[in-house]
Amino acid sequence: MPIQGKYNIKAISNMLGIQPGTLRAWERRYQIIAPKRNEAGHRLYTEEHVSILKWLIAKVNEGFTIGQAVSLLESSQMNNQFLLDREDDRTDSLSEAILHALLKFDEVKAHEYLNEAFSLFTIDKVTMDILATVLVKIGQLWMDKAITSAHEHYATSFLRSRIGMIYHNLPINGVLPKIVAVCGPGEFHELGLLIFTIYLRRKGFQVIYLGGSVADKDIDVVIGEVSPKFIFLSCTLQKNIVGTVKLANRIQKEYDCLSVGLGGAGFLELPEQEKQAISEYLVGNTKEEWDEWIKSRMVI
Repeated sequence: MPIQGKYNIKAISNMLGIQPGTLRAWERRYQIIAPKRNEAGHRLYTEEHVSILKWLIAKVNEGFTIGQAVSLLESSQMNNQFLLDREDDRTDSLSEAILHALLKFDEVKAHEYLNEAFSLFTIDKVTMDILATVLVKIGQLWMDKAITSAHEHYATSFLRSRIGMIYHNLPINGVLPKIVAVCGPGEFHELGLLIFTIYLRRKGFQVIYLGGSVADKDIDVVIGEVSPKFIFLSCTLQKNIVGTVKLANRIQKEYDCLSVGLGGAGFLELPEQEKQAISEYLVGNTKEEWDEWIKSRMVI
């Protein structure tokens, strides 16, 4: 059963002593709170939203900027303290609901469940714990031949559209290094890579997202044009790993100032010895591992 919002923005403003315009600005800029709207288009906040807003306001009153408070919330365990009892169940149930709707070709329901997810959780939580989960399940069902190609195409088209909307609406920091993100040779399963680029955009990086596999020489053209600090290559299918690693080795050899990262489901099941051989490239599978990989290669 969806968690219903019960406070409009005026009630929240009176309750917490914060101007409606400030609430709207926080929602627009940080997406930390994204309440559902009723039929009239009015925001409706849940108890969870109230708890998060109270904590953010307390931090601002302590001297933090709102940006610092949001970063602290996302990087600490505070978010878990607010929603620990419910969020794991809610993310699981929403993942299942979205998956079920997509397999029924019910776009309206899929949008409703996804909108509910965004009303309850941060962008990072929705993309990493809900959309990525749905994506993996769709892929597994397809590999097991439990769904048709029509189901797989419909579901991935929906996910690509919504994930793309998130990506293009995120702000970027022109001061941070540029990043190129592209699938490895012969690889066209791009949604995992797109989710990774949302993480990068949330960090403020300017990402040149190329998506599916492009010709090697075209990658060199992009590198020459934008002078990126990083290039990330994604590989989902085992058969494309050799070509992807070969490309990574060439790029790293020819561009000394460029750091190459590899990720994607294709690398997860590699034998440990093979992983060790390319360990310098592997970015990991969690936000914490991604943070550490990038941090270790950033020039201060």
